Amino acid sequence: MDDVPVPVPVPVPVAVPPPLPAAVHGDDAIEAEFQNDFEGDSAYAGSSYAGSVSGSLTETLSSAVARGVEEHGRTYAAYGNEEYGLPIDEEELDRIDMSHAKYIMLLDKKLFLAPINPQPQRILDLGTGTGLWAINVADAFPSAEVLGLDIAPVQPQWVPANCRFEIDDIEQSWVFGNATFDLIHARDLLLSIRDWPKLVSQCYEHTKPGGYTELQCVLPHLHCDDGSAPPNSGLFEFSRQAQDASTILGLPLDACTRYADYMTAAGFVDVVEKRFKMPTSAWPKEKRLKLIGAFEMHNLVKGVSAMSLRMFNKAYGWSREQIEMFLTQVRKDTQNVRCKLYPNISTTCVRILMGS
Repeated sequence: MDDVPVPVPVPVPVAVPPPLPAAVHGDDAIEAEFQNDFEGDSAYAGSSYAGSVSGSLTETLSSAVARGVEEHGRTYAAYGNEEYGLPIDEEELDRIDMSHAKYIMLLDKKLFLAPINPQPQRILDLGTGTGLWAINVADAFPSAEVLGLDIAPVQPQWVPANCRFEIDDIEQSWVFGNATFDLIHARDLLLSIRDWPKLVSQCYEHTKPGGYTELQCVLPHLHCDDGSAPPNSGLFEFSRQAQDASTILGLPLDACTRYADYMTAAGFVDVVEKRFKMPTSAWPKEKRLKLIGAFEMHNLVKGVSAMSLRMFNKAYGWSREQIEMFLTQVRKDTQNVRCKLYPNISTTCVRILMGS
């Protein structure tokens, strides 16, 4: 099979989202194509981390957090109450940025779907990663102060004046003050949250009356509408093993299927979940979905090791060699465009009533 060329992500113009549609799930079939350091860093000015302690202790802590810890030949975050399951090295950061471009294409050039006030004052991005979403939002909404939180200091130094980042563990108690944000956003918090009801409750407490919280995540279940992927496909097996291992670790990948329930229980109203089919390779005929599939194939081939190493080692005790052997078939089946597989991307958007 000829290799499918993988496009390099380029900046994509973003649009302010229109009012959120009442639709729930996108069930239309996809037509297949039948062929083959913090000192002097303005971005961290005023953060709860920088300046929290002084002198050489600050430098020591900053160095330790920035350096991370080495495991399985990858670099992982060294800050936070719990260990984040994915690495924070350059290879992973490149994958995150490509995934950001993929999301924008999937959401039709939108950064989010919530119909927020066109002149928002404060926006919060949980688990901001490379900070690209926060930077794009700051550019799109100059009226807003955009804050990105993460346990790893991997964001760029030069950012818009209305964007800043703080090093923090979002599973701990927040100290922003209640009813602070017009929009709270999080995307793909995979292998990172142990207590989702607590996190969603904190989102509720810190969202302004009339404001929104939006959670975006890839669902862990794979689908095949035409039977082209055999039940023993490496991708199906990876999905099953990943869901089992993440549950053993107390970081279940299927938590995203319960977002709406968590949000309703917390007190949010107007819960709307919309799902988008995301092809795992460039098998669709339609040009936009074909490009999204090419992005996702690259994401899986290059990123499946990053997701697997800590997860399978801690849950099953597998060695790095055992994990990579298991992933051989996963990568092979990912690149087989005859297997028309897709997971769903879920965006769950909720609102707080005015006067709450």
